[in-house]
Amino acid sequence: MPHQRVATALTRPGGSTTWGQLRREVPARKIRRAVRDGVVERTRRGRYALPVASTHLREADRLSGVLSHPSAAVAHGWAVKHQPDRPWVTFRRGRHLVDADRSVVVASHGEVSAEEVRLGITSPVRTVLDCARRLPFDEALAVGDSAVREGDVTVMELRHAAASLRGPGAAQARRVALEADGGAANPFESVLRAICLDIVGLDVVSQLPVSDTGLWARVDLGDERLRLALEAEGFASHRTRTDLVRDARRHTELTVRGWSILRFTWEDVMLRPDWVRWAILGWLEQRAGRPVAAPPRVA
Repeated sequence: MPHQRVATALTRPGGSTTWGQLRREVPARKIRRAVRDGVVERTRRGRYALPVASTHLREADRLSGVLSHPSAAVAHGWAVKHQPDRPWVTFRRGRHLVDADRSVVVASHGEVSAEEVRLGITSPVRTVLDCARRLPFDEALAVGDSAVREGDVTVMELRHAAASLRGPGAAQARRVALEADGGAANPFESVLRAICLDIVGLDVVSQLPVSDTGLWARVDLGDERLRLALEAEGFASHRTRTDLVRDARRHTELTVRGWSILRFTWEDVMLRPDWVRWAILGWLEQRAGRPVAAPPRVA
């Protein structure tokens, strides 16, 4: 496929990324050709995404609904863990769907504001909280982090709106609002942090700065008390020999200063979270002098 490289470069960071990040993996001429052919869309100045949003917006409009949940997150230009394969659409209560239409969307019913009807999409704050109610925690955290990172919602807006929620999913929505801070660089790091948040005894911070005599570094996730760094190792971060040398030197200097570094690939974090959880728990067990369980089998 002529545009496969561009599509893959957008899929890894969650379906949306900047021109600069995309250029690290794909030549400019290929990006422009993919935009021309409709494989990639320019969603705002300097930002590019897969064309999922436009397709889903048209389907929501056809059915007189409002784009919502992860489909709305993508339309807002946020990066997500998984691109939705069907449009998520919210309809006014009482709106009846025939079986043929219900089969092509993920339908919800609820209150829809006049502004949401006018725009055809749920508001940013509502989109985050809708995702937090319905999606697994790691996917919802990735949406929340991205919304905050892009400046479309604030942490205080999320927490205030989540505080009044009731009903199914409200508790998780409040948890997402509490934890979303925009510090993660992409869904890869958000999902890794979500795994860490479920591990007792671990308190990680995204993009943690580390300073010591003669050293200043930043790690993707770090627990300063335990002197543990967790690195989300993306292929794009090591495109050149200079990148590789820089990171190898940084990791070595951190180790010399007493830091432990666990490095995880996109495939393991996104597809094999049980193994990632085992590795982190195993490090904690080994540090405490306890035996480490056998790793889970991975494909």
